[in-house]
Amino acid sequence: MSIFDEIKKKLSHEFIDIIEWLDTTNDTIVYRFERYQNEIKNNAQLIVREGQTAVFVNEGQLADVFKPGTYTLNTKNLPILTTLKGWKYGFDSPFKAEVYFVNTRLFTDEKWGTKNPFMLSDDRFGLVEIRAFGTYSFRISDPGKFVVDVVGTDGNFTNYEINEHLKSLIVTRFTDTIGEANLPIELYAANTSELSETCQQVMQPEFGRVGIELEKFYIENVSMPEELKKEIFEYSRLDKLDMTKLAQFKAAKAMEAAAKNEGGTAGAGMGMGMGFVLAQQMGSMMGQPTGQPFGAQPQQAQAAPPPVPVQVSYYYAVNGQQSGPVSFDKLKELFASRTINRDSLIWKQGMANWTSLKDIEELKSFLGGNTPPPLPSN
Repeated sequence: MSIFDEIKKKLSHEFIDIIEWLDTTNDTIVYRFERYQNEIKNNAQLIVREGQTAVFVNEGQLADVFKPGTYTLNTKNLPILTTLKGWKYGFDSPFKAEVYFVNTRLFTDEKWGTKNPFMLSDDRFGLVEIRAFGTYSFRISDPGKFVVDVVGTDGNFTNYEINEHLKSLIVTRFTDTIGEANLPIELYAANTSELSETCQQVMQPEFGRVGIELEKFYIENVSMPEELKKEIFEYSRLDKLDMTKLAQFKAAKAMEAAAKNEGGTAGAGMGMGMGFVLAQQMGSMMGQPTGQPFGAQPQQAQAAPPPVPVQVSYYYAVNGQQSGPVSFDKLKELFASRTINRDSLIWKQGMANWTSLKDIEELKSFLGGNTPPPLPSN
């Protein structure tokens, strides 16, 4: 470039006295207004449109911030910059300052998701792996803080440059919140709205530290392995079904299938089975005890069975926190998964104090060494 081209460029920029930014993109968050040597004429016009904020930076230090409107740049409208520059009276010469236009509109439909599955502990299914994904929306709530803390000297800062940081923050806080919710595993997918609101409240302070407002946060899906889904479905069915009626239904279906096989041993057996069932039904109608020949004298009532043994419940301590009660078998599972160990404190009803697992007689079987001693010699 010749010296005359340089002079022409300098003069053309010096005579431009309107500072504005027309956003033609969908992803720009911050745009730095470029001028020759960052010089701005006295009484230049600053136009800030709706959805924008103009931030003035002087030698790396935040100066004035302008909301939407039209401004004449002088000592009256630049109080902080005037102080930084040491201007006491009006000035006529150009001054230097960097002008950053910040897009304050709402950025919507930003994606987030867990790159890897994370572990949750469920009382019934143990440790399980789940994944989650969804969307979020944000806006710049404090343009000055955002420019100083995040943008720096970047002249064209887009939402792609901040998204990775926001996604990492979201996933970290999401996993913490889900873990502390302590819900049954099948209820996470059924309560996405409530979990979304809770996660948004937890994440908002983290976003606010860099001048961002988390406007909306959505959990679209919480997924788990197919094997676990099948177990949950089976568990929910068994929990709702009357097992007696289920057994009767399956027996009826089996008789129906056998009856279709006419002749052969299946049909004969089917006839005997149906006769036995009819005899039982007639005996019930006539007050006859089930299983006795029709017309036979009822037998004397048998002695009542002994009472069902009471299951012992145990409490255990992990990281100074009390957990339980759990059954003997569940406690054994916790020992096998190394949630507790031989020195873990255990308590059950009847014990005066918490005691190490290795010192409780019925729990010593967890430690191995259950081979009986040799028989005494004659």
